[in-house]
Amino acid sequence: MSIRARRPRFIRSMLVTAATAALVITGVLPSNAAQTTGPSASAATSSGHLVRESKPVYAYDTAVRESVWVDTGLDGDGDGKDDRVAVDIVRPREPAAQGRKVPVIMDASPYYSCCGRGNEGQKKTYDAQGNPVGFPLYYDNYFVPRGYAFVAVDLAGTNRSDGCVDVGGRSDIQSAKAVIDWLNGRARAYTTRTGATRTQASWTNGRTGMIGKSYDGTVANGVAATGVRGLETIVPISAISSWYDYYFSKGAPLYDSGPEWLSDAVESPEARARCAAVQKRLVDEAPRTGDWTRLWDERTYVPDARKVRASVFLVHGMQDLNVRTQHVGPWWDALGKAGVDRKIWLSQTGHVDPFDFRRDTWVTTLHRWFDHELLGYDNGIDREPMADIERAPDQWSTSATWPPRTTAATTLRPASGAEPGVGTLGLRPGTGTATFTDDPSRNETDWAAQIDRSTPDKAGFTTRPLTRDLRLSGSSRVTVTATPNTATAHLSAVLVDLGPATIRDYGDSGEGISTLPDRTCWGASTPGDSACYKETAATKADVGATVVSRGWADLGNYASDRTGRPLTPGKRYTITLDLGATDHVVPAGHRLALIVAGTDQYLIDPPADRPTLTLDLTRTSAKVPFVGGAAAFARATSGTATAAPHTTGRDQVHPPRATHRIPGGSAS
Repeated sequence: MSIRARRPRFIRSMLVTAATAALVITGVLPSNAAQTTGPSASAATSSGHLVRESKPVYAYDTAVRESVWVDTGLDGDGDGKDDRVAVDIVRPREPAAQGRKVPVIMDASPYYSCCGRGNEGQKKTYDAQGNPVGFPLYYDNYFVPRGYAFVAVDLAGTNRSDGCVDVGGRSDIQSAKAVIDWLNGRARAYTTRTGATRTQASWTNGRTGMIGKSYDGTVANGVAATGVRGLETIVPISAISSWYDYYFSKGAPLYDSGPEWLSDAVESPEARARCAAVQKRLVDEAPRTGDWTRLWDERTYVPDARKVRASVFLVHGMQDLNVRTQHVGPWWDALGKAGVDRKIWLSQTGHVDPFDFRRDTWVTTLHRWFDHELLGYDNGIDREPMADIERAPDQWSTSATWPPRTTAATTLRPASGAEPGVGTLGLRPGTGTATFTDDPSRNETDWAAQIDRSTPDKAGFTTRPLTRDLRLSGSSRVTVTATPNTATAHLSAVLVDLGPATIRDYGDSGEGISTLPDRTCWGASTPGDSACYKETAATKADVGATVVSRGWADLGNYASDRTGRPLTPGKRYTITLDLGATDHVVPAGHRLALIVAGTDQYLIDPPADRPTLTLDLTRTSAKVPFVGGAAAFARATSGTATAAPHTTGRDQVHPPRATHRIPGGSAS
């Protein structure tokens, strides 16, 4: 099936103007046009016929570089004046001089001055008069010579913008939405931060694509969920779809801080001085109890997927322990139900940009995506497989749809075994009980390494060795019935592939990549803005077990996803844990394991008590999305197979680390 399942978006916009046609002229390029050591400037269909694509025919060194301040219509800092957000623009000079209009690629970010963007932590730079000189990342270098404008927006309260950071709330989203409105003639902008001289975006046709990693991609999700006209596509990379799920998992706190820590980290010094009221609200309305408040209503975008007009090219690391894959499944599914045109890449990395794990293919694909979505070129990308999935370091497969059409949730049931806490996993009804004691010093890698041993900190259940490959695709759910002996208890559920493999070391400091000294160039450079970036390589680990998916919950949220309650020791409770989306093939000879335990060290905070919990296995189960459903699982677990060796020591992936995480790649 093609990416475009329902809406023929370009039927209404396939009249390609002379302006866009000029981008594909294959004549003599200007002497200072973009030169790239990256992807080829030509493209062909499977039949060998050349297809239309934008070419680097415009000069980058003489491109227009300017700043404007867009009125958001909000007064977040309470100074009695509408907030203005700073918008730095670089665009080709030639089209405007000839009366032609160009589309826009936009990255709205809080990180342009505080923390930097990309693997090398680039920040914006300006000349002595405050004019923009250096734009982080390669988007400007690569796409401006190809006839796009690049727009870098400072979110409210950051860098040169007014207002306050509200961590995914109305101010953040309006910061970027107002810019799209201005690009389409619906909002006001000024040539200075405080002046009265208005300026218009007469150089653009208003067609905008938003892109960005993590916080930046999160803003793209939020803006798309407003349904703003003119936003044609978004490319959210490792992005959040619900801010509650960034800080909590069904009541269990994921970090030892809330959104106020993040806002303080990214705000400009002057914003910190004037935004005390916003900061206080972030503290007061995000209690560490994990209870849902009205603050989170404003910061979850999934319910508004029905408003999305833009297409979505989603990229995420399946081992991202910063913005976890719980943000993928609900958003992706909601977009599908809304008929949104979608494409997805899933890597083995952690919180890493595709420019740093699959650079050549990524730039080529992104180029074709923007050409299709913003220029209207029929280059065939909409008829290609919906999903690219990394199976092993630098080894990729495709899937026509994602999850595949034959995927069906299959109920697996744990049963007790010969040793306490070492049981079986299969289709038959579960039997017996299992008991474990929360040990906050242990984590999922410890549990997986000791899966075949009775240990006091976990209960583990394994299938028979598989006689054929078995593919999981999508999100799993684990329903646990447990009796605690304390008034508080946290739970973790983990799916594990037991068997030897070489995978990306997502627990390492590079989260699956290492940075090399050599550079390659992706577009045109100027003295103040280089297009050349350090190369990367996969950081690998040989493991005996691979964590496939994970999820967490506070057992006190047994009656409500939104509100926790004290537990009565000795009373039985049932709760369902939502595991993150994944796509993983368990090879023949390997086993699939389900682990249920307490605190997953550094991935959730421990409860107030140190509970012992007894699982009722007759009322505990996992719903796992297998390609081929229950029949595929039954075939894979029938017959006799020799179990692949499983190491008894620690899994060789680096374990999770204690850190304050920032949804943008930086941590301290």
